[in-house]
Amino acid sequence: MNPSGNKEIKIAILDLYEGVDNQGMRCIREILNQFAEINQLNLTYTEYEVRKSKIIPGLEYDMYISSGGPGSPIDSEGADWENKYFKWISDLISFNSNPDNYLKKHVFFICHSFQLACRYFKVAQVTKRKSTSFGVFPMHYLSKAYIDPIFKGLQDPFYAVDSRDYQVIQPDLRRISEIGASILAIEKARPHVPYERAVMALRFNEYMVGTQFHPEADAIGMSLHLQTEDRKKNVIENHGEEKWESMIEQLNDPEKIMFTYAHILPNFLLTSLQQPVLAEV
Repeated sequence: MNPSGNKEIKIAILDLYEGVDNQGMRCIREILNQFAEINQLNLTYTEYEVRKSKIIPGLEYDMYISSGGPGSPIDSEGADWENKYFKWISDLISFNSNPDNYLKKHVFFICHSFQLACRYFKVAQVTKRKSTSFGVFPMHYLSKAYIDPIFKGLQDPFYAVDSRDYQVIQPDLRRISEIGASILAIEKARPHVPYERAVMALRFNEYMVGTQFHPEADAIGMSLHLQTEDRKKNVIENHGEEKWESMIEQLNDPEKIMFTYAHILPNFLLTSLQQPVLAEV
């Protein structure tokens, strides 16, 4: 399958990790490389360090993937890099709204980027969690997820890596309806605590979608990473040995993380390619 013919597919990766060691960028690169190889695509990607270097891509790319990252998605309000980041979103919306621009620009927001996007679109509250969410958890569909292409091939619930100190809650349903957005997934029910369930996936518009979990997390790489001496010690100190053992066990379950890894971002890439201009080349 080669929906683009020999056309070069250009993707920009927005790196929001602020120089912090992470697995997210490696996972995104691997998904893109695997997708290009499987589908025999002439696919290239360029990385932009957003928070430290304040570098934002232009509009010359076909698709954009904006990563997770450390720290607060709230305290950056008014920062130079965030202003540039929000202008980038605004420019993409303007581009996609122009009927003369036949080939649209697609964006996927991950975790920290997703929280920023929720602030930009004013669709929900972004707040600090009572405690860190860290582990492999079930994600539950809302009705629109059943027809959204990024969830094609997944089951309800599906499982994903969740690692965050912040949350997207209290969705503004009126605002969501006004801009044509839709909530796709929410976190697991926690009847033993008096907290509402967080929004875990949301389609902001036809061309922009995101998840608060990490769809790029790969089971093998994450498992090896968690078993290194430093990372194992860090997880046990912060979350307990039981949590570490649970993570290793669930990462090795083919029905969980491996399945999510193989579907959500590849589905996004495939859907983004299936446009008339690309298909006719």
